[in-house]
Amino acid sequence: MFGFAETPEWQQAAQEDVLIADVVFNLPLERPYSYAIPEPLRGRVQAGQRVLAPLGRSNRSVVGYCVGVRASEKGQRALKPISELLDGEPLLDPSMLELTRWIGERYLCGWGQVLDSVIPAGVRRKSGTREINAISLAEGSETEEVLKAPRLTRQQKSVLEILLKEARPLPAAELCERAGCGPGPVNTLRKRGLIVAERVRTEVAAAEQRDVEAQEDLLMNEQQVKALDQILRPIRVSEYETLLLHGVTGSGKTEVYIRAIREVVSYGRQAIVLVPEISLTPQTIRRFRSRFASVAVLHSHMTDAERHWQWQQIASGDIQVVVGARSAVFAPTPHLGLIVIDEEHEPSFKQDSTPRYHAREVARRRCQDEKVPLILGSATPTLESWLRAQRRLDTLVSMPNRVAGRPLPPVVIVDTRSDPRLARGFSLGRAMFTAIGSALKAKGQVILFLNLRGYSPVVWCRSCGTGLKCPNCDISMTWHRDKAAIVCHSCDYSTSPPPQCPSCQSPAIRFLGTGTQKLDEEVQKSFPEARVLRMDSDSMKKPGSHDEALDRFRRGEVDILLGTQMIAKGLDFPNVTLVGVIDADTMLRQPDLRAAERTFQLIAQVAGRTGRGERGGRVLVQTSKPDDPAVKFASKHDFLGFAQHELAERHDALAPPFTAVARVIFRGPDEQRTRQTAIAVAEKLKAARQGELQSLRVLGAAPAPVVRLRNLWRFHLQIVGKTHELVRELWTTVEKTLTLPEDVELAVDVDPMNAR
Repeated sequence: MFGFAETPEWQQAAQEDVLIADVVFNLPLERPYSYAIPEPLRGRVQAGQRVLAPLGRSNRSVVGYCVGVRASEKGQRALKPISELLDGEPLLDPSMLELTRWIGERYLCGWGQVLDSVIPAGVRRKSGTREINAISLAEGSETEEVLKAPRLTRQQKSVLEILLKEARPLPAAELCERAGCGPGPVNTLRKRGLIVAERVRTEVAAAEQRDVEAQEDLLMNEQQVKALDQILRPIRVSEYETLLLHGVTGSGKTEVYIRAIREVVSYGRQAIVLVPEISLTPQTIRRFRSRFASVAVLHSHMTDAERHWQWQQIASGDIQVVVGARSAVFAPTPHLGLIVIDEEHEPSFKQDSTPRYHAREVARRRCQDEKVPLILGSATPTLESWLRAQRRLDTLVSMPNRVAGRPLPPVVIVDTRSDPRLARGFSLGRAMFTAIGSALKAKGQVILFLNLRGYSPVVWCRSCGTGLKCPNCDISMTWHRDKAAIVCHSCDYSTSPPPQCPSCQSPAIRFLGTGTQKLDEEVQKSFPEARVLRMDSDSMKKPGSHDEALDRFRRGEVDILLGTQMIAKGLDFPNVTLVGVIDADTMLRQPDLRAAERTFQLIAQVAGRTGRGERGGRVLVQTSKPDDPAVKFASKHDFLGFAQHELAERHDALAPPFTAVARVIFRGPDEQRTRQTAIAVAEKLKAARQGELQSLRVLGAAPAPVVRLRNLWRFHLQIVGKTHELVRELWTTVEKTLTLPEDVELAVDVDPMNAR
């Protein structure tokens, strides 16, 4: 890592009876730094608190996290003292500190970087609170004897009676109001030493809580009861076990989660439920709030004040269930009894900025440490989770049938290469067009899935064949007709389309392909009487718009719902009788190891949105690759066949999940310097493969798939080995020797999910 100079000679005198705080900073530093705890702070500094401490030769004051307090060793040289203590109480308990230390090691980043990510900004800033004057009884006056003090007026006696009854500090204004007096009697009591005034922090407002009508338990079928019995065993004996709940869409996994959580709550313990960010809909939250007395919700759309308030409620132990996105895995539950990860295959559980952790692996480690079970639920599990279950490292719990014996919907593959409507430039093929008309005529609802937003995803010159790319990124521009602009979906650069090609000056600029905006326009023209709603990140910008749109669809106010992957999972609409996948090749075209896996998952998940009611349903998938294994297996709802095929491909390629991978990405404004830095680091890594490390492969350096992003050139390399321990050993050995140019930075991504 990148360290700082040793303590100067003038500070190296021996010290005796000095307490030392080990401190980490939000920097890529390998080890904690030691500081003396000054006399005024002795007994107050604890692990888990933030401190202000001088760092580096300049001694600039930097916020750090105390991760340990210890006595000085004999002959210990003098250390710089901590400048200031920033927290009255620890923000994290010892178990969470140990978990964050492990994350730093596992994902090759600084411990302080992890801590800064784990503790929400609203919690660090104590958002939603303010300092007020509060009144309490003076020490020694906390008994009724205080009421016998001489010369007490009626109002003074009333003030003392209220403080005795409450046995806690009260805001001065509230105390005066309840005692029916002004500040005079309070000031007199304070001068007489019977009460004291202090500054305390108080909540300004609690997070909004909506009342939800309690619901009775649903009747479980035989397969649900069997699955629940398997899950309850480790819960009842309080031991760690990871259970992979593989249940087809509509098999009733959520009811199994709820029953397992109820068992945990009956023991006075708490549960954490992680769901993909996009699935944090009122439907999901309402389902849990209708079954449990206290549910906290944590997600990225909350204000800092709301997040701080929820964090406090969770830490107090008053919350039974925490429902949230990826970062909720760090919820400060003092009595954790279970963690559930629903839709565990979702890529959103992997963080794409430092620390680049995967919530599944963090949850696994936390459950191991706290000796509680972990449930991973999905109809299309990741191959990593599936392989662990096949190797019996985790327990497989199967739910192969839908509730009420409903069949999985038939999936029809439509070859777009021979469709006459598509040949004429339409996005809806002949079969899709006919099926939508039939579904609408029968008063059914339709979902159309297309994972490309905008109007046209390609801006192309017909004369020279050049595609227009963003000037800041190696990314094709997308035509947004509603904005009359071409837009980069990576850096949000936007401009008017050029009147002629920048390369050959031809006016033959064309907009090619179909995005959700163009599909929306075509659907409305083709079915003018249908009520159509588009859901993508362009149309769902207002807070609450996503939830409102789904509620409208649920109430039957929308006939056709079309959009990107935000409509593909976690939703239950019994009146949907047709699901159409407009372009199944979108993911297959990506230069990504997991392209086939994600294609299968998306088709299977979006197909699961239909056939959930009495009317049944069907799925149409338009693709130019009808023989691709991912498409064929998805059309048969055959996860077992797909997993067997794809795992064999990965095994032969020495790819995850059979290997551990760390991707190192180099970024800089100068292409040549960034390339040379990446090559030099790759050579160092290859040269350092000695002994047991000789089995590791170093692939690259090479240009990243997106070689330029936000005006930075990008090159990368990969370290591939049998275990994470070997990969970590090679990287940490070499990293200590690295000196990077000032304008080149690197990022390490362990178990990368993003190929670009």
